[in-house]
Amino acid sequence: MATQTKGVTSIVQRWNDYQPSKSTLVWACAVTVVATIVVGFSWGGWVTGGTSRTLASTAGDAARGDLAALICVERFNAAPDSRARLAEFKALNGTYKQRQFVEAGGWAMMPGEESAGRRAAESCALALAA
Repeated sequence: MATQTKGVTSIVQRWNDYQPSKSTLVWACAVTVVATIVVGFSWGGWVTGGTSRTLASTAGDAARGDLAALICVERFNAAPDSRARLAEFKALNGTYKQRQFVEAGGWAMMPGEESAGRRAAESCALALAA
């Protein structure tokens, strides 16, 4: 099998003869675990549970705001005097006044709420201004 020349063993023979100690195996496993964690969190896209909850909450809030803006624009356009209101809306200077106009009109108020949400009104005003 492995040939020996003048007391030198081949790499295959040395590999076959190697018997690591328990401490070497434990350290090898520990280094492998640490390397896996470092690679996973830095390049693999892993996140902690808290980070994933925060990201999901932010995405949910943004989706609700987008949906509320779509409903607001639909309500605004369905109003009988929508053309006159749109001209009045576009005559306002600044997004703050436009948001107040949408809030005062009640178009950004979602069912079950007592007041219009700020994010919904802002998104609605931006959509109407476009």
